[in-house]
Amino acid sequence: MKVVGVELRGGGGGWRAMKSFGLHVLLGRWFMAFAPLLIMSVSGSTYIFSVYSNDIKSTLGYDQTSLNLVSFFKDLGSNVGVLSGLINEITPPWVVLLIGAIMNLFGYLMIWLSVTGRVAKPKLWQMCLYICIGANSQAFANTGALVTSVMNFPENRGSVIGLLKSFVGISGAILTQLYYAIYVDNSKALILLIAWLPAAVSVVFLRTVRIIKTARQSTELKVFNTFLYISLGLAGFLMILIIIQNSLRFNRIEYVGSACVVILPFLPLATVLKEESKIWRRKEHPINDPVQEKVVAENPQILEELVLPPIEAQASERKPGSCFSNIFKPPDRGEDYTILQALFSIDMLILFVASTCGVGGTLTAIGNLGQIGKSLGYPDHSIETFVSLVSIWNYLGRAMSGFASEIFLVKYKFPRTLVLSFVLLFSCVGHLLIAFPTPYSTYFTSVIIGFCFGAQLTLIFAIISEIFGLKYYSTLYNFGAVSSPVGSYILNVIVAGRLYDKEALKQLEALGLTRKAG
Repeated sequence: MKVVGVELRGGGGGWRAMKSFGLHVLLGRWFMAFAPLLIMSVSGSTYIFSVYSNDIKSTLGYDQTSLNLVSFFKDLGSNVGVLSGLINEITPPWVVLLIGAIMNLFGYLMIWLSVTGRVAKPKLWQMCLYICIGANSQAFANTGALVTSVMNFPENRGSVIGLLKSFVGISGAILTQLYYAIYVDNSKALILLIAWLPAAVSVVFLRTVRIIKTARQSTELKVFNTFLYISLGLAGFLMILIIIQNSLRFNRIEYVGSACVVILPFLPLATVLKEESKIWRRKEHPINDPVQEKVVAENPQILEELVLPPIEAQASERKPGSCFSNIFKPPDRGEDYTILQALFSIDMLILFVASTCGVGGTLTAIGNLGQIGKSLGYPDHSIETFVSLVSIWNYLGRAMSGFASEIFLVKYKFPRTLVLSFVLLFSCVGHLLIAFPTPYSTYFTSVIIGFCFGAQLTLIFAIISEIFGLKYYSTLYNFGAVSSPVGSYILNVIVAGRLYDKEALKQLEALGLTRKAG
């Protein structure tokens, strides 16, 4: 009898073999790839803001402009992760994850205490601070988990970013199902759930998420494709579940049954065990290792990079000098830029403007989709359906843009920047459907806007890694995300919020009513 390729010579030896294999799995590269999937699957609390935002508005007496300001600070916190990037440059990933867990627990716990009246009513700036801190924990989770995964699988960065970002996109639906199962319709309790659950998951995997230096395996893309298929099944199950829940009225027992969705994110663990068992057997029988031989034959440069990383190679070729003297003398695209070289480059400026308009516009549409549906006369269950399904389309956009752009790039030399241009053009169709609505057009709008929002994020982060290199990716990744809250503030708070309140005042005046400040 054998256990994962280890011959048993008795009960004691068998137990030692099993224990050794278990330790091998926990310390393995593929279990490290699995851990970020779970971290990301519960880190999308910012995407379900619309579920509990009405509690904040009604309990604390906010108008639409004030609520939009809170929403802006939510977007600001979730996207401005420069601090997490800088911390990740000088500390191991577990430090970043731990700080993020603490921030998540503090920020959302204070919001829950405020909304439930357990503390004195906070001022608007305090609520903005709480949600900014809580949402900023998402940036720490992204930096600690996603950036580390890209470092471990640089040859499949598009697939890795697309997969992990897709789990963030679908996490809103996962958290919603857990909330229904535990609290039914108590939306204030949802705030408590998103305070403790993401923090707990990050703490569990603190020692798992780390950079592992090893040669690339030829089966990497196949494994990530398997992860993708599992996540597609999860997304399909959630989509059907959301439609049924919004069509029928579930009771407590039925909601608890629907919470079986929490099992699905653990399915990739079976693939992890399979891949780690193969590695284990090769370690036990290293005479013939076709996988490693194939890697050497197909990608000899990878082993060279392990011996002499590009950073050191470039440093040895260049003359020493001040870092400021080289700001406007960047290396070729694809090599490792310094942080200042990247920030002052025309490439970063173009990406910043594109994502400010693109991501900011789609965020504004998503944030106001419920109110758009109500103004167009959709029934409440229809509004709940297409608002809930935005997270599914968001997931598909993230996943498909990552894997599809990787295929286009490798097979057809089709650059990701051109794919991003097509996605931006496609998002304009969604905005036009909002501006010129037709019957049932809002359903198509939710599909287009959700898909394009997710696709843009994946493509932008992959493009940053390709143009500016991976040496300072944890910082540049977060600099690239800054454009999202900037666009959200300009388009959602300044433009949409003021237009909304202006029209609301006209309607009040027509009814002979006046609005009091506060």
